[in-house]
Amino acid sequence: MLSTLHIGAAGELLVQYRLLRLGIDSARLTTDSGVDLVAYSPSETQARTIQVKAMDKPVKAGGKGAHSLGWSFPADLRAELLATVLLSDDSVWLFTREEARALASPRAQNTMHLTWYVEPTNRGGLSQRDVEAHRIDHKAAALIG
Repeated sequence: MLSTLHIGAAGELLVQYRLLRLGIDSARLTTDSGVDLVAYSPSETQARTIQVKAMDKPVKAGGKGAHSLGWSFPADLRAELLATVLLSDDSVWLFTREEARALASPRAQNTMHLTWYVEPTNRGGLSQRDVEAHRIDHKAAALIG
């Protein structure tokens, strides 16, 4: 079983790899400043900051419900973009700060939680199908260059 540090590091590396495959360079930051990666595209004149949140595999909602994915992030997200990662199938989604806040629910003090069900349910809430347009392959060029 991977530690949370390993899950986080693997998530950052997966985002870097997927960006590189799209022709976008990025660099990991070693400080814990709320920014994990800085991405730069040769076609753009500015860099974009990314915070990466990763999880190993889907979990059951509420511990016993339908499988869901969820990531917590600071309400005052410093990075311009939020990348969410599911390591079990190498999935990466990319959201602007504003998109992430709009889709997430408030949690504990100064924390937001972005979550969705793996399969559509009749319980309401987001499903993975609702966020397909946020897959990194679809969003990176528009958001980074």
